[in-house]
Amino acid sequence: MNPLSTEQITQRLGTLEGGWEYADGKISKTYRFNDYYQTMAFVNATAWVSHREDHHPDLEVGYNQCRVSYHTHDIKGLSENDFICAAKIDALLKI
Repeated sequence: MNPLSTEQITQRLGTLEGGWEYADGKISKTYRFNDYYQTMAFVNATAWVSHREDHHPDLEVGYNQCRVSYHTHDIKGLSENDFICAAKIDALLKI
């Protein structure tokens, strides 16, 4: 599988909830919360989705925020699955 082209990435970014950015070969979004408990609940839910999808993002966790970054290591770029998983993480906050 080949990585997505810049045009394909731009198109797919438009299908995601706001806040996703493309830089350094990955897509990233920072989620903000009221407190540490909410942040960790989000992190745990993200871990569950990632396990189910067998596709794991990089997470940077702070007291009231979590930055989620996706890229596909095997192809050294972005794949369709990165965008599918990003949409599933966005959906966690709609539950």
